[in-house]
Amino acid sequence: MRKPAGFTLVELLVVIAIIGALIALLLPAVQAARESARRAQCLNNLKQTSLALQNHHAAKNAFPSAAMSKSYPPDERHPHSFYRWSALAQLLPYMEQQSLHNLLDLSLPLYMPGGGYPISAPNKPAVVQMLPVFLCPSDLQERVKPETGPTNYAVCGGSGSGGGTPFDTDGVFYVNSATTFGEITDGSSNTMAVSESLIGADTVRDGEGALNGATPERSYKFVLSFAGPTDLSDFKCNGSMNFNSSASTGNDPRGFAWASGEYRSATYNHYYPPNSQHYDCAASATSDPTPPPAQPILYSAYGWRAARSAHPGGVNGSTADGACRFYNDGVDPVVWKALATRASDEVAAE
Repeated sequence: MRKPAGFTLVELLVVIAIIGALIALLLPAVQAARESARRAQCLNNLKQTSLALQNHHAAKNAFPSAAMSKSYPPDERHPHSFYRWSALAQLLPYMEQQSLHNLLDLSLPLYMPGGGYPISAPNKPAVVQMLPVFLCPSDLQERVKPETGPTNYAVCGGSGSGGGTPFDTDGVFYVNSATTFGEITDGSSNTMAVSESLIGADTVRDGEGALNGATPERSYKFVLSFAGPTDLSDFKCNGSMNFNSSASTGNDPRGFAWASGEYRSATYNHYYPPNSQHYDCAASATSDPTPPPAQPILYSAYGWRAARSAHPGGVNGSTADGACRFYNDGVDPVVWKALATRASDEVAAE
């Protein structure tokens, strides 16, 4: 008797099982390929920023500052730190963003006098822009503050020594810096210039005060009892139970504005290794020993902010000579700090 044509139920189940196994094997490979492409695009974004740094130095004989700080003549009591224009803002003309740069007026503070220190009106149309070149495709790519465009990329403020000071750090970039290649005596290929860090989110507490969803990747601790220029300390940071939350403390999420050169946005340092399990830590100088009307320190942001990414195993980074590469999470912390300094007589090798 002839066997009827077609599959038996057992054969069909076997075929389905084989197809399921193949899909299970294929999906991770597809996802890995997609992440590899995203990481390559992220590295390309970083390369564009690195080339812009080289072009800035060629045009002005110095790298841009991490942040601007100066007096505002119409109101001498206005905190100097509220200029805050980042290195990224200063680099726009050198990375095919001249039209956007033309919308900026860097002669005005980023944050103007007035209730709540609003963004200067002429600059609002520019600072709200979302720029793909400042966003890693592996991260959220979402706005975290309505009036500003976020950033994944930040310039290196050094090793984090001096309690997270933003002034005259041991890195290439700091407040009002104008570092030249000649000042990078450790060698431009041994000194970090730019890396990436994850965009954050508000830390929310429930009705009983318990934290919901706070992680070192997306949140940071904030030291409230900080009268500058007193240094941050591990003790203060570890003991703080205050986390960033614009609703409760008025502190913005990490990476909230490419235009702002503070440690929470377009500057980072190497106090913690890449993708550290320590929470980043920040503080604002709530007093200033300088006699009024000058206020060069008041409200300056101190901090320790790690390089972080959504790429498995490490972060993308660029040295001062423009070379871009991937840095593993397992890098020796001593080497990582050595990479951040411009003139400490180390020869960093991974």
